[in-house]
Amino acid sequence: MHSPTSPAARHWDGSPLVRRVHRTLQVAPDGASRLLRYGQGDRCRECGNRIEWYHRATGTPRQSVRLHPRELPAARVPAGWHWHVSSGVAYPAGDGSRWCRVPHAALCPARDALPVAPELAELRRLLAVNTRRLIDTGAFTPPPASADGPAPTAAGPQLCRPARPIVQLLYVRYLATRPVDEIQCVAQTRRRHRCTTRLLCPGAPAGTWTLVPATATTGQLALPAEVMAIYDLSTIPYADQLRWRAQRCGQHAAVPTAADLAVTDWEPFDPLRHHTHIRNRLPARTRRAESTDSTRAHRAGRS
Repeated sequence: MHSPTSPAARHWDGSPLVRRVHRTLQVAPDGASRLLRYGQGDRCRECGNRIEWYHRATGTPRQSVRLHPRELPAARVPAGWHWHVSSGVAYPAGDGSRWCRVPHAALCPARDALPVAPELAELRRLLAVNTRRLIDTGAFTPPPASADGPAPTAAGPQLCRPARPIVQLLYVRYLATRPVDEIQCVAQTRRRHRCTTRLLCPGAPAGTWTLVPATATTGQLALPAEVMAIYDLSTIPYADQLRWRAQRCGQHAAVPTAADLAVTDWEPFDPLRHHTHIRNRLPARTRRAESTDSTRAHRAGRS
């Protein structure tokens, strides 16, 4: 005769009891479909490891932070790196618990190593090993080492483009997380996948690269740089600027009820915090490629 009471980890028929972990969700204030959201999963463009995007509790609502997808013991993390997530929003401080979240920038193996605890150094080493594994299997291609763009190859001249360009639309300047021609639509398709259409596609209105004064924001000192290159979208129609701001292709811009599967790539540009991304010349063909082309033309003319 079986006992009328079953173990806590199993159902009455003996099948294992799977307990679902409850996550705190929140309605996105800027989402088109008003869906509940949590951390937006993504991969780091520099190392290929998994990250999660969260909206910050401080600053403008559009600002986001990249966090490591797992919690770490708070005692092993420096106090300045403590983050916690509540109701789908990231807070840059500890909540008093023994666990905390860490910004991915502190662990990214593609960046310069920071003096951290041995536990975090070991985690950074594991992420570096995973990056090498992704590169060897072809699942991840690291960005060019130069901040101005890839070096010229024998296949032909390459375009010198900033990895994180400054984009101006709706009279506001933003810092994008990827090159302009790689910005992808964030809408969800009918098959519940992210749309693969790029915003800068043939036939769609495009902006122009231009040099503007590197002015500082209100209340800040002026920068020593005189000019900086931006991708200006102010000349395209207002409706297309709204589409770029929402990061949607032409098809999904006409369907405002479609859900967003990723966080937009825009971050309000701050000339002091983002001074490393300021470029003082327009994207153009690299000098080495141009000199190679001119040398070939000169030789062809002599022959």
